[in-house]
Amino acid sequence: MTIFQETGWFFLKKALIRIGGACLVLFAAATLTFIALHLAPGDPVTAILGGSANPTPETIQEIRQEYGLDQPIMVQYGLHVWRVLSGQLGSSFSQHMPVTDVLWQQAPHTLKLMLASLITSWVFAVLSVTLSARKPIFDSAFSSLETLFAGLPQFWIGIMLLWLFAYQLGLLPPAGTHGFSSLILPTLSLAIPLGGFLAQVMRESFKTTLDQPFVLTARSRGVSDNSVRFRHVLRHALLPGVSLSTWAIGALVGNVVPVEVVFSRQGLGRQLFLAVSMHDMPLVTGIILFIALVYVLASFLADVLYVIIDPRIQEARV
Repeated sequence: MTIFQETGWFFLKKALIRIGGACLVLFAAATLTFIALHLAPGDPVTAILGGSANPTPETIQEIRQEYGLDQPIMVQYGLHVWRVLSGQLGSSFSQHMPVTDVLWQQAPHTLKLMLASLITSWVFAVLSVTLSARKPIFDSAFSSLETLFAGLPQFWIGIMLLWLFAYQLGLLPPAGTHGFSSLILPTLSLAIPLGGFLAQVMRESFKTTLDQPFVLTARSRGVSDNSVRFRHVLRHALLPGVSLSTWAIGALVGNVVPVEVVFSRQGLGRQLFLAVSMHDMPLVTGIILFIALVYVLASFLADVLYVIIDPRIQEARV
């Protein structure tokens, strides 16, 4: 078997594993959503009726029969899974429109915020590690700053940024979704803690890599210290950050909910908050499945980037 065939089998095997994992993640997401919404207080009939006052018993019974809410819990679960598998997400009770339309309208706002936050956090992490590597005297200061940033809650950062830059200085809009300026404060709210955490992990990996034999070999060949640090060591220090980026996507998905609420932004996070509070099962299910799909795709992309940064990983697995 040639190296090209071995490489092809390697990627095919990885793809099949990822597809199987994606199916399990989506199934688990649909199941947990069903359980959580049925354990939550409140009656979905109220959400379906749009908060109508004093519905008649006949109306309530008709709604329960129409949506299968009068069936045993296991029958409801089976119908729920079947609708998910067949792609029939239904219509949102609270938005009074198909769930796919809500996702199509709201997802771009959330994905834009998540992407901007992830890029900003990476810029902060790389700059923090590289600057302290150039000037070791700054290592302690940058390390302390990273620890502080990593421990700050996103919603608190958002409130502080809102108070300072929107209400006190009047430099940025306090709310809204349109325009680049409305994206700055929510992005910083999400990126500051994530950037601090990524920088901590990359810094530790950077220091560990400096003690590896290949670093000593490169220096013995006359390679300059800066070249060793930034052409060889930094590349290895990026690998843990790339792996954690998959986790970061999941963290951003959870943290985007309070941030979108604080800044009154359109997006899936704010819609998820409203849907859960209104017991809107179709919309909650659709958003959770979309989030799970994004997480799976991010995990696959992280694997690809991992191999690009360090091709030896693929060579070792082939």
